[in-house]
This record gives sequence, C-alpha cells and structure tokens, in this order.
Amino acid sequence: MIDTKEKILITSLHLFAKDGYEAVSVSTIAGELGMSKGALYKHYKNKRDIFECIVDRMYQKDIERAQKYELPDETFDKAPMTYRNASIDNIKGFIESQFHFWTEDEFASDFRRMLTLERYRSPEMTDLYQKILTSGPVSYIEDLFQEMMDQSILNISNPKQLAIEFYAPFYLLISISDELTNKDEVTVLFLEHVDKFLKRNVT
Repeated sequence: MIDTKEKILITSLHLFAKDGYEAVSVSTIAGELGMSKGALYKHYKNKRDIFECIVDRMYQKDIERAQKYELPDETFDKAPMTYRNASIDNIKGFIESQFHFWTEDEFASDFRRMLTLERYRSPEMTDLYQKILTSGPVSYIEDLFQEMMDQSILNISNPKQLAIEFYAPFYLLISISDELTNKDEVTVLFLEHVDKFLKRNVT
C-alpha cells in the first residue's frame, strides 16, 4: 500500500505534468489529496522540497539501471575506467531498458511532460531537460562510443555524430509514444533500430 508521503509525491508530479510546476500550489496538491496544507507539511517542507525529491527519484532510477547493466553512473571525467569496461551487450540492454522505462512508467512519463511544459519558462528547467533528455544522454553515449572505438569494438567514426544517430530515434519515439495507447509498435521500431545500428557499427 502506498504511504501518504509517496501519494503526495506522485500526485504532485501528475499535477506538475498537467498544469506546469509554477501553476501548481501546495494548496492545489493538498486539495487534490483531500488533506490540509498542515498535513502535507508534515511530509515535505514546501513545493520545492517535493520537486527536489522527484528529481532525486529520477536520478536514482537512472543510476540503478546503469549499475544493473554494469555501465557508468557518473560522467567520464569522474570515472573514466567504468567507460572503458562497457560492453556492447550491456549498452544494448541498458538503452532498451531505458526505452521501456520512459515509455511505460507513469512517473517517468509525467516527469518528462513536466519538463517539456516548463523548459521554456525557467532556465533551471531548461538545464534539467537538456541534462536528462537531450545533451546529457548524447554526451554519455559519445564517451562510451569513443572508448569503444579506442578499443576497436566500434568502427572508427565521429563519436558525437554516432551518438546522435544512436539516440535520436530514442528521443523521437518516446515522444510519439505519448499519443499511443498500445506502445508495441514504437517499441518494435526502436529495438529494430538498435539491432541495425549495432550491425552497421560493431567491428
């Protein structure tokens, strides 16, 4: 059974995804849950505290998946050796797991919708959107691919261009999936993309 603190977190994120972070007040959240603001404040200091817990949850989920597939959970400059130990099978498993998460997990979908709504209203949200959904993943993949080229696992190419080629269908298809009740078609398309990409680029 979901406890009260978790209900507040999930409900808040759902409201942020529907109306935008700035438009939702603590009173709105409390009203949606049928509780007083005082009762909500027993669990979170304020709306900002709720938001930071949501972001922390997303980062933690990302770290857990990276660790599951024995891939880096930090940037290259902080842990270069973990990038050198990455394998093709682990990258394939990780990116497919990420795709399922972003298209099927309601918490992740609401988080992405919130960032999409707020990215043009707040520099902080723009930075967060870039870090989590665009330039951040591309840089991460670029560093992985550069190490694999250095080890002759991937064909020599421009690692940034290759990272964009690999990641762009991921980003596009999770956006398309928003409008679909049955997400099987986009999942099949993405899995086919991963297989074809690896066949073209693995030595």
